[in-house]
Parts: sequence; C-alpha cells; structure tokens
Amino acid sequence: MQELEEHIANLARVVDDLSDVVARQETEIGQLKRRVARLLQREAERESDSSGAAAFGDERPPHY
Repeated sequence: MQELEEHIANLARVVDDLSDVVARQETEIGQLKRRVARLLQREAERESDSSGAAAFGDERPPHY
C-alpha cells in the first residue's frame, strides 16, 4: 500500500510539472503569434509603401 501511495504522489507531481510546462508554452505561443502578426503587418505596410518595384529573392537583378 505504501508503494502505491508513493507512486500516486510521484505521478501527481509529474502531472503538476507537465501542467506548468504546458501553461508556459501556451504563453510563449501567444507571444510568438503576436510577434508574427506584427511582422506580417509591418511587411505588408513596407510593401504598400514601396514605389511599386518589388524585389524578389529569386529574380535576377536588372544588370544581368
């Protein structure tokens, strides 16, 4: 009986630790989502402010 109680206590501690990890990850994911949204918005604004000449990474420069 003592062994079962120790095992249950250990499992309860592990569940609490995992719950803390999940809560921290949820917070971090929310922060990252907000950052990505700001970056996308900033990039969209930059593209709309440009003079219409879009620079694409896979295109050759005009001097080729």
